[in-house]
Amino acid sequence: MLFDYQDRRLAALEAKVRGEERLSFDEGVLLWTSPDLLGVGRLANIVRERRHGDQTYFIHNRHINPTNICVNSCRFCAFGVKADDPTAYEKSLDEIFSDAEKYHSGKVSEFHIVGGLHPDWPFDYYVDMLKGLKQRFPDVHIQAFTAVELDYLAKISGLPLKETLVVLKDAGLGSIPGGGAEIFAPRIRKKICGEKTTGDDWLKTHETVHAVGMRSNATMLYGHIEGPEDRTDHLIRLRELQDKTSGFLTFIPLAFHPENTRLDHLHTTPGQLDLRALAVSRLMLDNFPHIKAFWIMITPAIAQLSLSFGANDMDGTVVEEKIIHAAGAATGQIFQKNSIIYMIRESGRTPVERDTLYEETHACPA
Repeated sequence: MLFDYQDRRLAALEAKVRGEERLSFDEGVLLWTSPDLLGVGRLANIVRERRHGDQTYFIHNRHINPTNICVNSCRFCAFGVKADDPTAYEKSLDEIFSDAEKYHSGKVSEFHIVGGLHPDWPFDYYVDMLKGLKQRFPDVHIQAFTAVELDYLAKISGLPLKETLVVLKDAGLGSIPGGGAEIFAPRIRKKICGEKTTGDDWLKTHETVHAVGMRSNATMLYGHIEGPEDRTDHLIRLRELQDKTSGFLTFIPLAFHPENTRLDHLHTTPGQLDLRALAVSRLMLDNFPHIKAFWIMITPAIAQLSLSFGANDMDGTVVEEKIIHAAGAATGQIFQKNSIIYMIRESGRTPVERDTLYEETHACPA
């Protein structure tokens, strides 16, 4: 059936999309700026269904945020604080193991661990955390430490990054989350997180992660002071590294939440931008296997709609996420498996419970 594109420029792109031809920078900017949101979604859905049919993945996971104390002071971040802040916290290893035990009765398949750059913790704390979790929960995959954290851990370990990664991998690290990418454009990055690892270094860190045999995810923070050109540049740079290493599993566009940040004069992202971010990502990242709609940032309702805008993954049960909620996320901190399954089915898609590496783990009940 013919689709009536309101923007005829998008109609001209359909042949390229169906022919699996790579889209250019200018075409990426067009996708961000076209008034025809449904047309952009239509193109993304072509790719989504070609790759995954009606399958939509989710994972039964548990987030662990060991500390919110951080040496950096990023303007966009509502999570990180200094040690003398009344909201500061730091978890002992025993507390982390206890937190993990609380939720493993539900047989989670992944621990997702990210946190602040603590000024006083030694490298051994992180190694012992991985070893302790792996010893207690040998079947649970540990996805931990953003590229920013890994660069910091290399500094405090006194080892080169590659050797640091080998030590962490031997201790139980399975894969790397995609956080810390924010936006690669130097002039924007300098304004929102000037103390943080540069975009070039973020990419080099993930390249090294892939070189030691681990997979990773990638992200982009959108909806702050960046523009369509900055977003397109970000996606193309990720695409170029994936051409080189094939090490990325999933891309997750992250909607900026301004509350309690130093950018709180900005607005929360509108739903149309959330849907567009997922659709454009699916179209530009032609070599990424998966595009994830992170429901905790964009609401379950928008995540459900996104399954027709390029997304084929709804993340998972999450449990006790702190970073995004510190910035005012209105979603709950846990999503029950049956709720995710229901929402996926109501979208006309087929739910598939997966592990971190996208192997099916359990059949979903009818």
